[in-house]
Amino acid sequence: MTDRPRNPTIIDVAGRAGVSKSVVSRVVSGRGSVGEETRQRVLRAAQELGYVVNASARAMVAHRTYTVGAFVRDAATPFYGHLLTAMQERAAFHGYRVVTATGSGRFEEDDEYRALETLAMLRVEALIVCSGLLPSERILPFAERLPTVVAGRPETHPSITSVYCDEDEGGVALADHLVGLGHREVAVVTVPTSHSVTLGPRTAAMARRLRERGAHVLEIPGSHRETAGAWATEVLRHPGITAVMAPSDRHALALLEQLRLRGAAVPEQLSVTGYDGIGDLTTSLIGLTHWRQPIDLIGGGAVDALVQLLDGEQPPDHHRALPGALVVGRTTAPPAA
Repeated sequence: MTDRPRNPTIIDVAGRAGVSKSVVSRVVSGRGSVGEETRQRVLRAAQELGYVVNASARAMVAHRTYTVGAFVRDAATPFYGHLLTAMQERAAFHGYRVVTATGSGRFEEDDEYRALETLAMLRVEALIVCSGLLPSERILPFAERLPTVVAGRPETHPSITSVYCDEDEGGVALADHLVGLGHREVAVVTVPTSHSVTLGPRTAAMARRLRERGAHVLEIPGSHRETAGAWATEVLRHPGITAVMAPSDRHALALLEQLRLRGAAVPEQLSVTGYDGIGDLTTSLIGLTHWRQPIDLIGGGAVDALVQLLDGEQPPDHHRALPGALVVGRTTAPPAA
């Protein structure tokens, strides 16, 4: 009978990183001064060894639950699913458990608010909110009671910490890419901010930047009541349109399918762009041109900020906007002559 493998300890991490046990303790807890190069070496050693803080032992000593509540709008979608995974992994590193409530993507605002109420009643020490629907004023009552971080969407309220990808930057970069290819007649599937505080700002930035660059913009309403089939039909009603900008990769894929069913060739007849760059939709088989969000950094950064709040510290960036990256695929090309 073989012995079960021993879980790595703080001493193992110290040995791998070439530092003292106290230095590892300061890095893991986030308390005390440690140089950035040393901190990165310790984090790398911990990751290589698979070390995580023993949450149960720490909770017994501190009389705390070390449990974080996370509301995720729809874990079945690539964006929210990957964001949740990144948060759970980072929380485990810090020695916290994550209790999750998730909607189906069809939750109304009141449903999401009640889900947060349920999480708050489960003796969680803090909350992470991942939703493009719930407005700041519905999150604020929880932020006044518990350390709260909003992850994955722009947030400006001074009482709510947030970590997200810069939506304006992404929308502008995609618009500049199309104009640079020569497109001057572009359709943008726009989403009202009242429906989504992520899709709304990014599609508004797309349309605004196109107009700034001298392009003509056809705005197609993209609330949840419209379908990709209706968008494709509307685009093809305007033969001068040479490119379509979708609110997300998921929407772009649905649009690509509907254009194909209608005999419209991509990118020969119409260029198509997406947004997010997460999961299976980034495959080269599709070759979608999109804006890639740093989802692991968003999820990990949200948890890091929450741990700092729990330790009585203020994160250095109260509203942290992380840069994304333009990924040029096979769904965009110069317009046909």
